[in-house]
Amino acid sequence: MTYILAGLLTFPITAALTIAGVGAAFILIPVFTALGIELHQAMAIALLLNALAMMFASFRYTKKKLILWKLSIPLIITTAIGAPIGVRLGYHIDNEVIKIVFICFLLFAAGMIFFFQARKYNADGTVDLTPVRSIIAAVAGLGIGVLAGLIGVGGGNIILPILIALGIKPKEAVGTTAVIVLFSSLSGFISHIGVGSLDPLLVVITACASILGAVVGSWLMTDRLNPETIKKILGVVLFALAIKMILNLV
Repeated sequence: MTYILAGLLTFPITAALTIAGVGAAFILIPVFTALGIELHQAMAIALLLNALAMMFASFRYTKKKLILWKLSIPLIITTAIGAPIGVRLGYHIDNEVIKIVFICFLLFAAGMIFFFQARKYNADGTVDLTPVRSIIAAVAGLGIGVLAGLIGVGGGNIILPILIALGIKPKEAVGTTAVIVLFSSLSGFISHIGVGSLDPLLVVITACASILGAVVGSWLMTDRLNPETIKKILGVVLFALAIKMILNLV
């Protein structure tokens, strides 16, 4: 029953989060732990599902020319370096502390969705990458990677507002975030495999649901829905999850 519920919940969550390009790990982790899955295993599986979902979403975003590769490469490299560091730290920190960090992350992500005001983006959706901006992006990517590995998320909720703040159109920001989250999640997952174990059946069921959700979500984002509407719904969900986790800790 746990496997079936995990699969059924993974599909709609992944579809909704793919629309925002941020990956579903930060919601899947509390969902999986609520189903009785051990925290570190939930993190590892969620990171794998993030990587799979963003891989399939990126195929569509590439075809639609929504990925700004020049901007994404520095962030891909540094987030991939930072994620294993965060994973290693996570196995030496008490689970309760990690949960508190995770709650702070949920509240931060929700606050960014509701209150962040992006500056006016460039007409062509691009951004001028000066050496200083490239260095800032690379350093930010390292920090995002460490956080992603520590709490088992891809870091998309931090990356997306940064890209929008740089002046990138929302759809290009979503596409670029997706490919960055793909690599940071994959790096974090590989690091988890080195220090833990996974339930193969749970992985297979949730992976199939995640891939299907990514295909549906990326199609909706590019051709059907307004991402801003989904982001507002997501903000409410994040606040609700944070409150639930706070109540569980009390």
